[in-house]
Amino acid sequence: MHLIEFNSLPRPEAVEAIRPALDIPRWLEAVADARPYWHHDALLGRARDAARPFSDEEIDRALSHHPRIGERPQGDSAEAGLSRAEQPAVDPSDTEVQRRLREGNRAYEEKFGQVFLIRAAGRTPEEILQQLSERLQHDTGTERTVVADQLREIALLRLEGLVTP
Repeated sequence: MHLIEFNSLPRPEAVEAIRPALDIPRWLEAVADARPYWHHDALLGRARDAARPFSDEEIDRALSHHPRIGERPQGDSAEAGLSRAEQPAVDPSDTEVQRRLREGNRAYEEKFGQVFLIRAAGRTPEEILQQLSERLQHDTGTERTVVADQLREIALLRLEGLVTP
């Protein structure tokens, strides 16, 4: 939808329109309540500001909506469609990459107790695997900070696609 349309929506509809970007109520409300936006950069700036900081509970809520990297989300929801579009370089038929991702995801989940989250858009499978390997070396606090940063990047990327200039 265009920015002018987003600006004119009733608040509940505006919140729902951007929910696929990031399902964190505080963030959704902050972005919707700052309307009207006079230009797209203002929208993205407000979204970026509202995403700092995320609480642990907010991160956990957002992670519950993200599939494992390399796995295609099922369903026809807007969020599932966005997630599929963000991982085009991860070929499900590349058995070696899929094996390495499964092993890395398993190790990550065992260590951190959550799904490995990365902004996959624009990254090759090798870059994703390299990041996964590097992040497995983090302590829990460092990794939580990285996850929050990745979540912000994903939210802004999705918002850019949901609300266009």
